[in-house]
Amino acid sequence: MKIKKIFLLFFIFSCSIILSAQNKLPHGYRNIQLGMSLDETKLELIKDPDFGYFGDRDVSLIPGSEQILIETDSTRKYKDSYLTQCWFQFYDDTLYTMTLNINTSKIDYYSMFTTLSKKYGNPDSLDPQKAVWKDEEVTVILEKPLSVKYIDNFTKDMLSNFSVINKAAEEISKQSFLDEF
Repeated sequence: MKIKKIFLLFFIFSCSIILSAQNKLPHGYRNIQLGMSLDETKLELIKDPDFGYFGDRDVSLIPGSEQILIETDSTRKYKDSYLTQCWFQFYDDTLYTMTLNINTSKIDYYSMFTTLSKKYGNPDSLDPQKAVWKDEEVTVILEKPLSVKYIDNFTKDMLSNFSVINKAAEEISKQSFLDEF
């Protein structure tokens, strides 16, 4: 009887580990994952024609920052793709944000919402424009009309803190300038 209880407890524990692993939020789509380098991401985009990546002409520097952006458009060549435009944002040569716009003539918001909810549970927040799933490492946002964003929480928080510090410094500098009059 004692062995059956131990076996049952072990079985329940094993199942809970498997279920929690299945519910872990994804860090990307297909072979493109948050944390990849710029070069790694370019290679994966070249391999997958559904993204509509046409090489370095799709890569640009975001003005006023050290961030690089890859913008792809599969509608230029592949009209039947499930994706339309996609954006891949890098900081310090690391992919930290992906935005995938989905072809609304092929997939609808409700289908995406239902699929994500079945895989990852109820969203952490929900409003008429978006559903948000979040864990310690990544945030996945489903937005209307139909896009999915993957965000590395650590890098986003770090950049947000820099932004607050820069704004505070600008305000002090502005006030200093005004005080001189």
